[in-house]
Amino acid sequence: MKALLGIDVGSISTKLAVLDDELNVRETLYLRTRGQPAEVVKEALATLLTRLPQEIKIAGTGVTGSGRKLIAKIVDADTVKNEIIAQGIAAISLIKDVKTVVEIGGQDSKLIIIRDGVITDFAMNTICAAGTGSFLDHQAERLGIKIEDFGFLALKSKTKVNIAGRCTVFAESDMICKAQTGTNREDILAGLCRAIVRNYLSNLVKGKNLLAPIVFLGGVAANLGVKKAFEEE
Repeated sequence: MKALLGIDVGSISTKLAVLDDELNVRETLYLRTRGQPAEVVKEALATLLTRLPQEIKIAGTGVTGSGRKLIAKIVDADTVKNEIIAQGIAAISLIKDVKTVVEIGGQDSKLIIIRDGVITDFAMNTICAAGTGSFLDHQAERLGIKIEDFGFLALKSKTKVNIAGRCTVFAESDMICKAQTGTNREDILAGLCRAIVRNYLSNLVKGKNLLAPIVFLGGVAANLGVKKAFEEE
C-alpha cells in the first residue's frame, strides 16, 4: 500500500503523519523539537518505521514548519510548503466553508482569511513571544505545572484577573505581583489565556473581518483555557 508522509517541524514540537492512498491517517507521532530538529526527525522516522505495517510504502514526503528547509534536504522531500499554505489547505480540506483560521504555534501566530475556498489574506506575528506557545510553556514551568494541565486548570478560575500580555517581561512581573498578593494559580492561568487572546487580536486582526466558521489551529489550540478566552471575545 502506498502512503504519504507529512512532517511539520516547529520550534517547540515536531509532528509526523502517515496517510494512506485514500488520505486516511494511518499513524501519527509527536515529539518535542528540543532545539535539535534534525536529530528529532531522525529519531521520529526510526520510531515511525517500527509502527507501520510492512506492506505500507512511503511514496511521497511533504514538509512544513519553521524548520522545513533543513529537514526537506535531509529527507529529500517531494514538496515543501510554508505554514500559511499548509494550514490553509488543511482547514479547507476539513471544513469546506471555513472562512477564518486562527493559528498559534510555538514561536509565532498567524491569521489566515479564506473566501470561497481560497486563501485571500494572512497576517503573522513573529516579533514577540508573548502571544505564543513558548510563552505559555515558560509560564507553566514557572508556576510548577505541566503545560498539558494548563488549560484544565484555567477553566477552574472563579475570579477574573487581568494579566499584562503585550510583553513577556511585563507578563511575568504581573504574574509575580498577583501571586504575591494572594491571587490563586487558576485565576492567574485564566488571566494569561485572556492576555494571549488580547495580544493576538491587537497584533494580527487590525480591522480584518473574522467570519465564521473559524478554525483554531496550532499547539495552543489544545489549551482549553485559550479556546474559551477566544470564544468569549
